[in-house]
Amino acid sequence: MGLISDFKAFILRGNVIDLAVAIVIGVAFAAVVTALVEDLITPIIAAIGGKPEFSALDFTVNGSTSATAISSTR
Repeated sequence: MGLISDFKAFILRGNVIDLAVAIVIGVAFAAVVTALVEDLITPIIAAIGGKPEFSALDFTVNGSTSATAISSTR
């Protein structure tokens, strides 16, 4: 019985609960940011840039050209 009461005291001490709340908030925030980028920002950039197909997009930095490896999840 001592092990259970010690574990309960550890959980209720506050640090574990704070960590759990922070993880839940972080996951929710990540989902909101992902949805915002995929559904709002990316289409706006595509409309302005004229390249709605981002898989063919490439960029050059200091003379080195690199193709992006963006794959659609939809």
